[in-house]
Amino acid sequence: MAVEHPVTTRPGDQTRIHNIGYRSYDGPRLGRGYARRSLYSQSLRGAYGLGRSVKSKVLPMLLFAVMCVPAAIMVAVAVATKAPELPVSYTRYAIIMQAVISLYVASQAPQSVSRDLRFKTVPLYFSRPIETADYVQAKFAALASAMFILTGGPLLVMYVGSLLAKMGFAHQTGKFAQGLVAVALLSLLFAGLGLVIASVTPRRGFGIAAVIAVLTISYGAVSTLQAIADAQDSTGAVPWIGLFSPVTLIDGVQSAFLGGTSSYPGGVGPTHGQGMVFVLVVLGLIAACYGLLLRRYRKVGL
Repeated sequence: MAVEHPVTTRPGDQTRIHNIGYRSYDGPRLGRGYARRSLYSQSLRGAYGLGRSVKSKVLPMLLFAVMCVPAAIMVAVAVATKAPELPVSYTRYAIIMQAVISLYVASQAPQSVSRDLRFKTVPLYFSRPIETADYVQAKFAALASAMFILTGGPLLVMYVGSLLAKMGFAHQTGKFAQGLVAVALLSLLFAGLGLVIASVTPRRGFGIAAVIAVLTISYGAVSTLQAIADAQDSTGAVPWIGLFSPVTLIDGVQSAFLGGTSSYPGGVGPTHGQGMVFVLVVLGLIAACYGLLLRRYRKVGL
């Protein structure tokens, strides 16, 4: 608190001497855990434009609506026709909507980290009781949580709709749980890749373009190679080619272990043995993204 001590001056003399003193803060210190949780909460809210301008809310909220509307339509049709099953499985839905998911992570990953780099606010975070790992964990967890809301929300709509349509409770609950595991892996993988790419440049526009390019080009190239391999009767190579794209990686994991139907050409998904390789690659990529972010922000914080 500043304390002012005015000095008596002669009449007409406008000179003043101010003795500015500061008292040390002696209140409660909440520590690293509180700072980390606050950064996580702020970043998660920012991923949907909460606490920001109306313009910042438009795109994430629109993409969330685009993700949920088809699920709501499917539920309405299933209820009206008394269908015994939903037309699209829980594990299949995110693969079908992968373009919307890619657009979301491309728009929000740079918003999460590029602005801090551009305006050089990262060292200010580290001037508080927060370390590089705290910053990376908070940002990673926030974007992954935001993506889980984006991808899990439609599955919840489908699950509630299936119960309203009086489909089997145990069957639908099991499939819903498998779908949540699949989108959780997808959220972690996409969030990690998006943040690593976005952290390279302080320019948000460049970050958006780079994330879209990596996700869409890799998916297009892998799908093309798989189609060529299938056309040449090299069906054994089709699953292995799926290792080189984030979308096909998740597709391979869920078709091998989570009861999903593969979108690979010919419907040839990986076997359980191949699926173990897919799981290891997914977990390895998530860990590698975390490690690369730690390395990147150790340099930024200097």
